[in-house]
Amino acid sequence: METSSAPNDQAGLVTYDLRGAVAWIGLNRPGKRNAISDALLDAIGAAFRRAQAEARAVVLHGHGPCFSAGLDLGEHRARSAEEVFHHSRGWHATFAAIRRGRVPVIAALHGATVGGGLELAAACHLRVADESTFFALPEGQRGIYVGGGASVHVARLLGASRMADMMLTGRVLDAGAAERAGLVNYLVPPGEAPARAGALAEKVAGMAPLTVLGVLHALPRIQDMSEEDGLFVESLVAALAQTGPEAAARLADFMEKRGTKVAGPGN
Repeated sequence: METSSAPNDQAGLVTYDLRGAVAWIGLNRPGKRNAISDALLDAIGAAFRRAQAEARAVVLHGHGPCFSAGLDLGEHRARSAEEVFHHSRGWHATFAAIRRGRVPVIAALHGATVGGGLELAAACHLRVADESTFFALPEGQRGIYVGGGASVHVARLLGASRMADMMLTGRVLDAGAAERAGLVNYLVPPGEAPARAGALAEKVAGMAPLTVLGVLHALPRIQDMSEEDGLFVESLVAALAQTGPEAAARLADFMEKRGTKVAGPGN
């Protein structure tokens, strides 16, 4: 295991542990509830650039009492409309590098996952939440609007109506409600999110690269296509993945009874 701060992160705002093929990236402003400052956003970007180069999966987690309480309002200052626009686009670019990168990212959530913290969690491919996790979009109550991609990515996970409810009324979702709404993939007892996320990441890291490419890059795009276009792209990705050497080896293992059969849940 290799442990360090992310490159160019002198303040240690992000921790980085490489455990075999899995990179563990930790938000490390516990005294500020991992509020996302401009410096932390830069450190997140640097850590993910490193992970994309040397890992097969990532676990993203938060040190301290919560995953992230959102935008660091201590840095809030009067900005022109143009400055706000470009600040928001900077968040979009960092989170896009997570969503559109080479490796699957699993968020391990606990405590407050609020505002920009929820937007960061939504940029990940899977989310594991323990029962202490809660979700909110308080921007509406503060007279501002989301700027880290929630209008697209949180709304796609929850549905626009649920997101509107959270912004207009200040509704807070507990972990159970978030799982039922589709925001959370796995719900676990308190303190167990990192272990479950790590186990999932180890499993994901063993996936065939061409299959991962299809899931990370084709599947999200297919959702925006017409039915016929989506089915066409599915066939192209199937042809690419199933004619690769790794697929041939894995299918041979299965046919010769060396592969693992699908078992029921909990087995």
